[in-house]
Amino acid sequence: VLWLPSFSGLPTFLGLSAAGLAVVLRNPLVNIVGWLFILWRQPFRMGDRIQLTEHSGDVIDIGVFQFTLMEIGNWVDADQSTGRIIHVPNGQIFLSAIANYSQGFKYVWHEIPVLITFESDWEAAKAILFTQVNTHAEHLSGTAEEHLRRSGHKYMIFYSKLTPTVYTTVRESGILLTMRYLCEPRRRRGSEQVLWENVLREFAKNPDISLAYPTQRFFTTAVDVDAPATPKTR
Repeated sequence: VLWLPSFSGLPTFLGLSAAGLAVVLRNPLVNIVGWLFILWRQPFRMGDRIQLTEHSGDVIDIGVFQFTLMEIGNWVDADQSTGRIIHVPNGQIFLSAIANYSQGFKYVWHEIPVLITFESDWEAAKAILFTQVNTHAEHLSGTAEEHLRRSGHKYMIFYSKLTPTVYTTVRESGILLTMRYLCEPRRRRGSEQVLWENVLREFAKNPDISLAYPTQRFFTTAVDVDAPATPKTR
């Protein structure tokens, strides 16, 4: 039969067609595989707060080809919502690291730097900060220890100290006192506001404590060479 020899090129034709389809459908196929990976390994779940490359947000939908985030951060401070919805292809999970705020240890360490002048009573200031951070964050330590105990069975997470603390550092323009405490990711800005308001009230009661701010000093030389230089500060 004359048409039978034409089948000799059929495997080559099918192979080229399959290769072409693989190239054309590469991204959709990778996204489907990514969706299966998300369902299987669960790097994140619905409601988790995650960060992927420059995008951060709460997961509000997981589809076959993409997952959806309610964006946080960006031009908004302290990880609060921007109101934008971001659709991310599932294949991105194979290309970038994923930071999950919600899995394992459900708290983040938050730090609030407070810069005071060199002339201030830094020990009194540190005592005020220590009292305030312990008053407003100490209750999280017990809960965090329980979460840490449970998550330790799956993740190698170890902390020797979960209680709030205040660190002392010297900077060019003053003494830096940094409050460090555990915080729920979605309450970071609210807790910072409460702490700052209470700290400002307590500092206002102590005349020996002043917040530092950038200053410049200029020295002018008098006409009389024997006269000392007079510094001017502003």
